[in-house]
Amino acid sequence: MNKLDLFCQSESMTRPGVVRKLKKTLSEQANLQEKRIAVLGGSTTNEILNQLELYLLNCGIRPVFYESDYNMFFEEIMFDNPRLDEFKPDLVYIHSTTNNIKMAPSIDSTDEEVDTILENTYSQFETLWNSIEAKYGCAVIQNNFDPPPYRPLGNLDGTDRRGLTCFTRELNFRFAKASRERTGLIIHDIDRLASEIGLNNWHDPSSWYAYKCIPGLKATPRLAKSLAGTIRALFGKASKCLVLDLDNTLWGGIIGDDGVEGIKLGRETAEASAYLAFQKYIKALKERGIILAVCSKNEKENAIKGLEHPDSALPPENFTIIRANWSPKSENIAAIAQAINIDADSLVFFDDNPAEREIVRQQIPETAVIEPTTEFASDVSAYIAALDRSGLFETVRISKEDLQRNEYYSANADRAELQLQYTDYGDYLDSLQMTAEIGFFAPQYLERITQLTNKTNQFNLTTIRYTLPEIQAATDDPNQLDLYGRLTDKFGNNGLVSVILGQQEGETLSISLWLMSCRVFKREMELTMFDALVAEAGKRGIKKIIGTYAPTPKNGFVSDFYETLGFTLLEQRENGKTVWEFPVDDDYSNQNTHIKVEYA
Repeated sequence: MNKLDLFCQSESMTRPGVVRKLKKTLSEQANLQEKRIAVLGGSTTNEILNQLELYLLNCGIRPVFYESDYNMFFEEIMFDNPRLDEFKPDLVYIHSTTNNIKMAPSIDSTDEEVDTILENTYSQFETLWNSIEAKYGCAVIQNNFDPPPYRPLGNLDGTDRRGLTCFTRELNFRFAKASRERTGLIIHDIDRLASEIGLNNWHDPSSWYAYKCIPGLKATPRLAKSLAGTIRALFGKASKCLVLDLDNTLWGGIIGDDGVEGIKLGRETAEASAYLAFQKYIKALKERGIILAVCSKNEKENAIKGLEHPDSALPPENFTIIRANWSPKSENIAAIAQAINIDADSLVFFDDNPAEREIVRQQIPETAVIEPTTEFASDVSAYIAALDRSGLFETVRISKEDLQRNEYYSANADRAELQLQYTDYGDYLDSLQMTAEIGFFAPQYLERITQLTNKTNQFNLTTIRYTLPEIQAATDDPNQLDLYGRLTDKFGNNGLVSVILGQQEGETLSISLWLMSCRVFKREMELTMFDALVAEAGKRGIKKIIGTYAPTPKNGFVSDFYETLGFTLLEQRENGKTVWEFPVDDDYSNQNTHIKVEYA
């Protein structure tokens, strides 16, 4: 558990002054992303919100909450609600549980009657989702259903369709199917969460009868943390890269002392099996798009030999970068972030050594550090649970680009090596044999576009964040000009890497969003996008383009971007924001000289 987990589970949460002090400290972090979250509860939610706020602040989100009255989640959405309309949520969370099921089968229900009850219950929630989408155009996080506290039919309750346990499982299946079909619906899996925590802690009768709380107070921190992980992922703040120690982390023992044959990894002993299981879990993270890196105090030759162990599930090619030397780990982690060109707050560090963990916390506070312990164990048997329950690699969708992310970053390393062979940068760009595909937003790319708007911080001129429904609405608005850019070269496909969105008013286009993935920095993709923007603006009769730069702690290197393109400064405000203008005329010459362009 980390320090925040321990705090939320301690008596300190009952002391308002201590909680306020912690919230104040967390609120003073730089670059917090404000989000308006409507919480509609089938039970009381004030304690959930108290802890959820701490977890969200801790991961860079400043929540502004709307809280519904007790058990009024349906009425708050379906009837006129000026207060919620004025709130304009970025996200709606529906905290419903099995206690909110109003219709359930009885012991004399037929199969047909169970089907009808199931459909009616599902339809109530589907009506809610439809109404939220129509009114607010925002994403919905919806709990599925937790196992009921009691089973009147005993074990049969889970298999007989008249049992509430079986009924909730069928509802959960319907909810899962709906989430696959509705891009704006995310299911928060409290069915699994309640099982992890234990039903005796989840269903606390004294909390329910006295305060109408589900889950019970002991389980609330885990719910808040789990929910924060989902919200973090929804708004593009999930971590991208797992940085791993080696000795006593990926295998048991010290390879420099014990040799390859002496480390514990495989199936011969319980300890060796636990390390192998941990490697297989990490392999699964890698396969869904998490970047892997090594940071170990070791000779690199020994590190490679350990990864090449006959029983290893993670041979060296699974790692985008391997830093095995005797430098401080904080320096190596900073070098890893720089080498793969991502922010330090996108890294997660896992090391068995508490001294190394503390040094990294002190030297690189942005990087998340896993405590490899749980309430049940403090050895290798706890590693998977500690990483799995951290919520740092939570995701709401898995895109094609996610699955290919490791290929992208490995190819970037090859590009960096190639660049060393050229003294002329233009010759290097030509050697990459780049081709860009430019087009209007298309349905198959909307999830990736949304992901980029929420994850991209460095080359992001306005840092305005968009939800998937908002991106979908932009594609349907004839006054919005939208462009995406994909880039390939001789090393592979970089995927969709750049997005522009602008609002047309008469002969003026105002750019509301312009961003580009860090993996294609300094390769003229930004010039290629601008050439396409000017061309499309001309076709629409646009005479001038207005661009705005809004400074953040992470996008300073594009502060003069509009100037380099030939824009004229119109306004410079006290908060550092600048406004620029570019005339669209027939004399414009394309600025890209190294990328072949294909228009979709």
